[in-house]
Amino acid sequence: MTSAVSFRAVSRHFGSVRAVDAVDLDIPAGEFFAMLGPSGSGKTTCLRLMAGFEQPTGGAIAIHGRDATGLPPWRRAVNTVFQDYALFPHMTILDNVAYGLMVKGVDRATRRRAAEEALDLVKLSGYGARRTGQLSGGQRQRVALARALVNKPSVLLLDEPLGALDLKLREAMQEELKGLQKALGITFIFVTHDQVEALSMADRVAVFHQGRIVQAGTPEEIYHNPRSRFVADFVGSSNIMPPALTARLTGERRWASLRPELLRLGRWEDGLVLEGTLVQSSFLGAFRRLAVRVESEMLHANLPAGVGVPGEGSAITLSFDRSALNLLDDAP
Repeated sequence: MTSAVSFRAVSRHFGSVRAVDAVDLDIPAGEFFAMLGPSGSGKTTCLRLMAGFEQPTGGAIAIHGRDATGLPPWRRAVNTVFQDYALFPHMTILDNVAYGLMVKGVDRATRRRAAEEALDLVKLSGYGARRTGQLSGGQRQRVALARALVNKPSVLLLDEPLGALDLKLREAMQEELKGLQKALGITFIFVTHDQVEALSMADRVAVFHQGRIVQAGTPEEIYHNPRSRFVADFVGSSNIMPPALTARLTGERRWASLRPELLRLGRWEDGLVLEGTLVQSSFLGAFRRLAVRVESEMLHANLPAGVGVPGEGSAITLSFDRSALNLLDDAP
């Protein structure tokens, strides 16, 4: 299968700064792909390279098997949805959506019909006559999405499009975006620093750090089997176990990660055991988060809210299945 987007040793340098550093990447057609990482990790620069807003310092970029290196944005079969919407306040919603088709010289009747269909896709039928100032943030984001989709791109690039929305609206839009991508079958490439967005929507996730992809895989692979301390710590909450503690538990002197929700209270048959002191207990609704000092390490456990725990300052025993301990590639 031809990749929707492929990078071969792509780099982008700004002076001495390596914003993107020899990245190799293949994104199959029809995939919902997330690029996840902290600010400055290179994910947004990669998106801009795909869109043609930036050109690589080195390497090659292909879109659906055709060399796109050096092509300007308007000659690529991609469209971009930005976090700030970038809508025209003096235009109606319908004219905003139809703008790209107008620039391409599509006749008025055809572009208006296409714009109405795009608004219907994002559940904004009947909003065409309004102005952007009459819409909520979520509705403006839908308009930006419709404006991109009306051009029928083979690849849709989304640059943190939900970042300006409140939590409940963001969660609703996550579900809608995923459903829309499945219905349309086109490639979505989504940039975010929000791990929940990446894990909940993407078919695959690439984690970026210092201009490189440090791990790529399904959300389940990234979450349950991180390969480095950076990925284990950045994606979800994780206990990073130093080599000395891992060696005492397993005999292997390795860095390891252990998710807090995989710890249980008390001793369990065949479980590995941690003895420590309960430093803090916090009620978080569906679960109770414990901070436990084990030797010189502060570890965390997420237990069901109804489980009885000793008072702060008391000795506490936790256990977990050996399979829950994920050994990392970092040198001990």
